[in-house]
Amino acid sequence: MNAPSPVNDEDNGEDTFIDESDIINEYEIDEEELPDADEEGGSDGEEEFDGVDDSIHIFTGHTGELYTAACSPTDGALVATGAGDDKGFMWRIGQGDWAFELQGHQDSVSSLSFSIDGQLIASGSLDGVVKVWDTAKEELKCTLEGPSGGIEWVRWHPKGHLVLAGAEDSSVWMWNADRAAYLNVFTGHGESVTCGDFTPDGKTICSGSDDATMRIWNPKTAEIIHVVRGHPYHTQGITCLTISSDSTLVLTGSSDGSVHVVNISTGKVVSSLSAHSDSVECAAFEARSRRDNWRVATGGMDKKLVIWDQHSSPRCICDHEEGVTCLLWLAGSRYIATGCADGKVRIWDSLSGACAKMLSGHSDAIQSIAASSTGEFLVSASIDGTARVFEIAEFR
Repeated sequence: MNAPSPVNDEDNGEDTFIDESDIINEYEIDEEELPDADEEGGSDGEEEFDGVDDSIHIFTGHTGELYTAACSPTDGALVATGAGDDKGFMWRIGQGDWAFELQGHQDSVSSLSFSIDGQLIASGSLDGVVKVWDTAKEELKCTLEGPSGGIEWVRWHPKGHLVLAGAEDSSVWMWNADRAAYLNVFTGHGESVTCGDFTPDGKTICSGSDDATMRIWNPKTAEIIHVVRGHPYHTQGITCLTISSDSTLVLTGSSDGSVHVVNISTGKVVSSLSAHSDSVECAAFEARSRRDNWRVATGGMDKKLVIWDQHSSPRCICDHEEGVTCLLWLAGSRYIATGCADGKVRIWDSLSGACAKMLSGHSDAIQSIAASSTGEFLVSASIDGTARVFEIAEFR
């Protein structure tokens, strides 16, 4: 018989011993019924994993849900975020003691965009106003007014200081930021203009709306070149839009789960992609995409990232735990980053469809992601009230 095990008696501090004479009953235990060591708070348990924070910098200047994040195209450390606290901030990665408040908005800051030269940043708000800020001087340059509804998005002309914004009142506006001057208003949509942009050559504007149409405009005259609607196009509101780098194709996603590619010069649907079963929230062409050779990524509330090419069939379908809210191609690489409603950022290999990395830290849904100009950092904005910075240099 093995030696009896000593037990400390807390009352008198002396050791007592348990031997076979102390056994009252014996029971047989099925080992399969025993819990694993990590099932309840073990080292690999889910509770501890949920506390993991892979970020290297956390910005906590906001007091409301964050809606948008943008990185300067010329300064690898400069970031801007906007939130439901009616504020925007410019701040620097790795410099936690500095922030410049983009103040003066009367409602949520819904969109932010740096000019192509990084000198200016535009902030769009649900108060219907766009403000333009000088990034070097850290001061307000001008306030641009006109829309009667909230601003849904802001973009810059690829070759100058022209600002474009879409609004909830179904209009699109364009201003010259250097002169604080109104240039054109684009009218014709029947509902909120949810997405839009200049083509990369700057010669055309594309806009998508909750009215399920996409309109192609002449920016100089504000004339409509094409209206894309009806079969085989979307049956519900357009949620996202992306344009190929050669300015020939525009892809739109819809709350009906459909994705369509349109030839900008003809206004005709050239490809229809059907793999999503719920609203498509985000889309982006790979940077090298051209009219006859393209790849695109789309993300939806069906918890899927789908990678497509010109043959109209999914090359990869990447499953998430919750809906995919935002995505971007990491510049010059084969990797795609996604932001998800489960609060995670994931990096995907677009060739294999494998998840190369998952980045944790947020406690609620991610609304926006952006990559630094150097490709070293990814910034995520969440409704948990924080922005987080993750290192992604290995995926450059």
